[in-house]
Amino acid sequence: MTAAAWRWLLGAMLLAWLPAAASAAGAEACSARVLAVTAAPETRAGERPETGWEPVTLPDTWTQRRPDYGAGRALATVWYRIDWERACADHAGRAEPVGLGLDGLTMAGAFYVNDELLWRDASLVEPLSLGWNQPRWWPLPASTLREGVNTVWVRTVSPPELAAGLGALRLGPAGAVEATQARLQWRQRTAYVLAAGLSGAVGGVFLVVWLLRRREQAFGWYALMSLAWVLYLATLLATRPWAWPFDTSLAMSRLNLAALALYVLSFCLFTFRFGAQALPRVERALYALMAASAAAVLLVPRSALTAVSMAVLLLCALVFFANCVQFQWHAWRPRHGRRDGQHLLLATCWLAFLLVGLHDLAVVLQAWSAHETWTFVTSPVATIFMALLLGGRLAGATARIERFNQELEERVAQARSELAEALQREHAQALAHAKLQERVQLAHDLHDGLGGSLVRGMTLVEQARLAQQPLSSERMLSILKLLRDDLRQVIDHGSSTGASVPETPLRWVAPLRYRFTRIFDALGMASEWDFAGHWREPPSALQCLGLMRIMEEALSNVIKHSQARQVRVACTQPQPGTLAVRIEDDGVGFDVAAARGAGLSVGMRSMAARAERIGGTLTVDSDAGGTVVAVTLALEAAPRPA
Repeated sequence: MTAAAWRWLLGAMLLAWLPAAASAAGAEACSARVLAVTAAPETRAGERPETGWEPVTLPDTWTQRRPDYGAGRALATVWYRIDWERACADHAGRAEPVGLGLDGLTMAGAFYVNDELLWRDASLVEPLSLGWNQPRWWPLPASTLREGVNTVWVRTVSPPELAAGLGALRLGPAGAVEATQARLQWRQRTAYVLAAGLSGAVGGVFLVVWLLRRREQAFGWYALMSLAWVLYLATLLATRPWAWPFDTSLAMSRLNLAALALYVLSFCLFTFRFGAQALPRVERALYALMAASAAAVLLVPRSALTAVSMAVLLLCALVFFANCVQFQWHAWRPRHGRRDGQHLLLATCWLAFLLVGLHDLAVVLQAWSAHETWTFVTSPVATIFMALLLGGRLAGATARIERFNQELEERVAQARSELAEALQREHAQALAHAKLQERVQLAHDLHDGLGGSLVRGMTLVEQARLAQQPLSSERMLSILKLLRDDLRQVIDHGSSTGASVPETPLRWVAPLRYRFTRIFDALGMASEWDFAGHWREPPSALQCLGLMRIMEEALSNVIKHSQARQVRVACTQPQPGTLAVRIEDDGVGFDVAAARGAGLSVGMRSMAARAERIGGTLTVDSDAGGTVVAVTLALEAAPRPA
């Protein structure tokens, strides 16, 4: 430590010692000596008792010494008499003002110096003023003091269940009494106000965190614990009862214990959640105990309130201490070869709570020693410590979320890359499939269109050979032109794109009718074509082309296989949305099931596939009397060109 620092420290010590020395000198120059302290119960309302006075020692709880007093009464009133005198070394000391200080009284009261009123609470009837945790001091007016013995009269009013009595009383130099008052005011009031503010702020923050992330139950229980502690402190700091149903001092005392039970329950459950402890049976027992405790203190009759309140207080203290102890074992016992750092910090904090709680419980049970508790020091520190601890956990969770998001982004990028590769493969497969489909389509078109024309040409040539009548050049040229037209039709009408629907069914079937009628005439086959003069509902271009190919294949089969003498082709629309095409011959027929089972009927498979593609169904019926090929097309379900 540097010389400047030593000088600063010595100067501070000197400045701190000088006021104390002056006060001590003043106290030696002129002090107040208490001669006697007596107390007596009030016999007449508002009047000092004349008898029944007995010596007491302050602080005093009258109803503990005389539990029979006040039984059955709404309020118990006790008078205290303090006789004192001034002892001054010189005449100058007598001019120094005298101060009167008090730690508190239960619950409200009035002060008299000799026979003059010094101060009284705002209300000495229910709802009483709440002065039990309110330190006070007054400078005694010189006009009220006498030479020799003076008397301070104190009237206290309280429900008998709340231990009517008077706290420690101080008489002496006004400066010294005021300094003590300032210290007590800080410990009994200001520190608790700060603790309530900190707890409320931190509890509100973590309540919002829990509402946003319900899975983080530790934050929710800590928020409830903080808010329960705020409620508990608010009942300590209240100077008068609140609104209904807590509009009396007795109701405020009930609320105080109920808030304590809620705090202890939240304290335990927060510990379990933060420490990742699975104790379902213990939790159920805690719920039952604390709910029963809160209900008991809120609903029990006045006659049993004192005993129930003491039992609930001791139960809450026992549960609180047990939770602090069990978490020490949980945190310090290594699991999986290591200890959790956050659990160790919480265990250290709970150990401090345990020591402070034991000390403060002993102080509270002695009564009138609120200024000697340590809670006023530990409460703000513990609140800040817990906020930092939970904030660290929240920061850790946020860091884990960020790492998870980063990993998720990397995996999404990887999945996107894999998906792109899969789409490329699928696209390549789709192209290959499309090429294959085009080849199959081309094969069908060649089979149904050009193949049929070749069959017809071959049939004419064969007939001419059998008849020993060579075909003329014009006839051969006509056959070749038909083959060229069919090939062009295959090329031009490979798809329906750009095609148009003929204006009438007759225009649609005219080219097909012209080609096949010439062949039928040459073969000596009669043909009948039954087509309407107009469309009721026109099919699409794709349907027109598909039906044309089916009819070409069916008529080619008639020429090749049927040995028929008569052919009838009909196109009707039996009902709205339906188009039917029927090709019927009187040939030798064939076994349809056998042909399909043998797998040799390429034409039938081609016709069925075409019918399915254009939204229709193909039926083939055949016997020894002929064959019927029918296609029924649903126009509403038919696909339209893009």
